[in-house]
Amino acid sequence: MIIGFIGIGKLGSPASDFFEEAGHVVKRADVGDSIEDCVKDCEFVFVAVPTPHDPLYDGKYICSDLEPKDFSYDIVKDVITKANKVMNKEQCLVLISTVLPGTISRELAHLANNTNLLYNPYLIAMGTVKADMANPEMIMIGGDSEWAAALQIMYMNMPVNCNRYIKGTYEEIESTKIFYNTFITMKITMCNMIQDVAMKLGNMNVDVVTQALAESTDRIMSPKYMKAGMGDGGSCHPRDNIALRWLAEELDLGYDLFGSIIHAREQQASNMAKYLKELSKEHDLPIVIMGKSFKPDLEYEDGSPSILVSQFCECTFDDVSKPSIFLLAHSRQTTFGKANKEYDLPEGSVVVDPWRERKDAIGYGV
Repeated sequence: MIIGFIGIGKLGSPASDFFEEAGHVVKRADVGDSIEDCVKDCEFVFVAVPTPHDPLYDGKYICSDLEPKDFSYDIVKDVITKANKVMNKEQCLVLISTVLPGTISRELAHLANNTNLLYNPYLIAMGTVKADMANPEMIMIGGDSEWAAALQIMYMNMPVNCNRYIKGTYEEIESTKIFYNTFITMKITMCNMIQDVAMKLGNMNVDVVTQALAESTDRIMSPKYMKAGMGDGGSCHPRDNIALRWLAEELDLGYDLFGSIIHAREQQASNMAKYLKELSKEHDLPIVIMGKSFKPDLEYEDGSPSILVSQFCECTFDDVSKPSIFLLAHSRQTTFGKANKEYDLPEGSVVVDPWRERKDAIGYGV
């Protein structure tokens, strides 16, 4: 099958590679390129362009006091409008970019009146996009049932290990995607709240509590994301909560759960910074955070919890030139190999490990 891909960025590049490696012919165009050749002869054309927030809203800076905002859909609208001019009813646009519930019906569907439009967001993590696409927890498809069935068949004929296909309306799939992300933020924030309680009470190891909850799978949850440590990060989770604040206000729900989650995430970063400042004063040492990106082995700083902590204290990043108070921001238990290394830190340093993995460190949350 010939497949088109518009948007060759952090998501579109590895995603298009995955389709190509699965045996499809893939035609690519980036934002700003001419797309006529990219969509020609393609049955499905995937749209993986950004739906950005103002940089202040990405989660690495304090933003709970900012006015809630929706994502910007200007790039998506421009791409769909241009694709619609050169596509027909025998083809289908497949949007995979994150949008808020209600967006496609309200702002995008009418722009694709000459062709067809499906919503097929992915549950992936930066650094493991292709692996996540090969082993998805579920595949979600919103829109016309016949085209949704055709897309499902395409996936079923690919090396994709998935037994759960969720097909529904645009609104149902938009909601499934974004509430999936924000539920993860809520789990992480809850674990870090237990960590804060441990720090305040004493005589308590946060891992004992979170492990007990993680194994309570009958009524509460799965063990995933049930490890207290640094806050949630990345290019999706913090900003999705921020955008849902806007939606809650727009729909007049009468409460702001997502604002509370974002505020808690920031307060937890403030609490950690306060602890580092106390150690800095006690030992007369500067503060250094090891790991500025939101995840080990990646350069992306989107929504970085390390940068968020740095908003509440004077510190530097990744400087091992002199004895310091070192915060080990990256867990060694991640699936990224280099994150498992032991930092060789100067003698006389004080090491704080919020993941409680390094034996010579102060275990934050114990």
